[in-house]
Amino acid sequence: MPTEKDFRRIVLGLEGAIESSHMGHPDFRANGRIFATLQHDPTWGALMLTPEQQKRLLSGYPGSFKPAAGAWGLAGSTLVHLPSVDEEVLGEGLTLAWQNSAKKKSKATKKVTR
Repeated sequence: MPTEKDFRRIVLGLEGAIESSHMGHPDFRANGRIFATLQHDPTWGALMLTPEQQKRLLSGYPGSFKPAAGAWGLAGSTLVHLPSVDEEVLGEGLTLAWQNSAKKKSKATKKVTR
């Protein structure tokens, strides 16, 4: 059962990840992009996943993950309930979100250099 402290430890262990703040709560960025946040209720985090990644986590761990509200959720933003998720599964989700931030950075760089 990971805590807010564990969430931070895992996130900040990813290469280039930094903690910042967005809309009054902690966010975590890599490659200039937010890839995870802690919600106002610190028992919940959010991961910026693809819709396919979100679907996989929702089907595999329905008690731990749920889509964020509205268009954010449809685009892959996924809430994770820290008290009900296994730390290894949380690490997997955070790693996917971190990798997505690197892919988006790479695509943006390619567009600029063409």
